Amino acid sequence: MELIIRGLSKTYPNGVQALKNVTLTIPSGMFGLLGPNGAGKSSLMRTLATLQDADSGSAQMGTLDVLNDKDGVRRQLGYLPQDFGVYPKVSALDLLTHFAELKGLNNKTERQEIVMGLLRQTNLFNVRFKALGGFSGGMRQRFGIAQALLGNPKLIIVDEPTAGLDPEERVRFHNLLADIGEEVVVILSTHIVSDVSDLCPNMAIINKGEVLLTGQPDELTHRLKDRIWAASVARHEIDDAKKKYPVISTRLMSGKTRIHVISQGSPGSMFEAVEPTLEDTYFAAIGGHLNAVNQGDAYSGVASATADAVVSN
Repeated sequence: MELIIRGLSKTYPNGVQALKNVTLTIPSGMFGLLGPNGAGKSSLMRTLATLQDADSGSAQMGTLDVLNDKDGVRRQLGYLPQDFGVYPKVSALDLLTHFAELKGLNNKTERQEIVMGLLRQTNLFNVRFKALGGFSGGMRQRFGIAQALLGNPKLIIVDEPTAGLDPEERVRFHNLLADIGEEVVVILSTHIVSDVSDLCPNMAIINKGEVLLTGQPDELTHRLKDRIWAASVARHEIDDAKKKYPVISTRLMSGKTRIHVISQGSPGSMFEAVEPTLEDTYFAAIGGHLNAVNQGDAYSGVASATADAVVSN
């Protein structure tokens, strides 16, 4: 099962063009949609989840017309939006049971078995009687996945699911997503690079409503082999470095700033070659540097454009 998106565009009444001719082929399994805040990720997710209409384009999953058969999509959809609200005084068991009824699980015995199974799968069974208002952020996100899995959906959309989670909860949530299965289309929309590198065999990078890059994370990273150079500079030297070199990212390490530069050859004696990461690919794409790399243009000594991206741990 594939989700095939062709020429999808969306402009809001305030004039913001959130999606610009988006074309993607999303296979079954986990697919990462990576981009900064405001890139158009949520607009694409909301469109696929039938919460808003596109201005033009198409989306097809098997025989299902995703944009026009909204009832058909909702029967096969599991959706965890970026802002997932709950009734704070209702228990996890009661609210999940309510969602199961809304999903059309009318047989009481079958519904109870499914609800209990999902609570176990999301490691919430022991707190099933606890009011959701007392859940931590990670517990609420796991409850959100539980409701998204109701009804054996064929398309699952999770929008920024790990934002704000502590490291332990992120690992727990990653493990939960990884267990969903390969026969379902799962779109993971995020601005966190490690979410995609850890979970997704296929991905796309989107910015300002446009798809910049698609492929497998390892393959996309390999394209930058021997083209990423690093150096440590003092904080007051950062602006000068950005003027002299095609800096794609900066990172504070041990009191100094570590800069990554994209170049066909060594930019200078202060630099050392480093193995590229998906983070480098992401910032190179966002900063508009990949066209030069793909065309084989050598580093000229002066950057025409630089990404002003800062990575923080």
